[in-house]
Amino acid sequence: MSPNVKGQPAEAVPPELPRGRHNLPTHVVRASQRRRLLAAMLDEVADNGYEATTVPAVVARARVSRNAFYALFRDKTDCFIALCDDLAEQILTEMNATAGASDWVEALRTGTERYLAWWAGRPAFSRTYFVELPAAGVRAVEQRDRQYARFRELFEGLAAWARAQQPELPPLRLLSTRTIVLAVTEIVAEEVRAGRTARLPELTDEIVFLIASLIADDATARRMVGGSR
Repeated sequence: MSPNVKGQPAEAVPPELPRGRHNLPTHVVRASQRRRLLAAMLDEVADNGYEATTVPAVVARARVSRNAFYALFRDKTDCFIALCDDLAEQILTEMNATAGASDWVEALRTGTERYLAWWAGRPAFSRTYFVELPAAGVRAVEQRDRQYARFRELFEGLAAWARAQQPELPPLRLLSTRTIVLAVTEIVAEEVRAGRTARLPELTDEIVFLIASLIADDATARRMVGGSR
């Protein structure tokens, strides 16, 4: 499960567990506590920054005991990484849903639209991830690198699909998918840092052109954005 994101109407944080004795199974209790802690971690980091966020503040906000926190997470960083992992899983699931597209061109455009809309609709997490993650240290950066690898695999699959449908395309260059992931991530991060998160969907054509030119070729990229370049 993934946490509710501050300011979003999506899945709400589950209500607190019943007070006193109850017959809920342990796994249900732990799942509820975990989700509330992740939501509290997101809100605390979004409000105060990662460095100023503390475990006591998170457990107070989540209304979960300190013992329950340490039954689920080693420390503050472990909780923060779990938050990032859960939300990264959400966005990858959203993008992988384009596998039902009729061709790779449709899949790329639809996936790009969903990716940019996902971040635009989650300003608290966007700022937390792109601005605060480096402050969480080496373990958090390693989490980001793991997710980068998964995105590279996604684009490698898209590139193979493109060549199956357009055999005339040249072989994929060695650094193409790495360049796509790093470039798109930094473009989004720059927009978030500048306070333009809500305007990310306006970059759809530019991002589609960038990805298509690296996955396929410039001619294909121009066709995808209406030949305006």
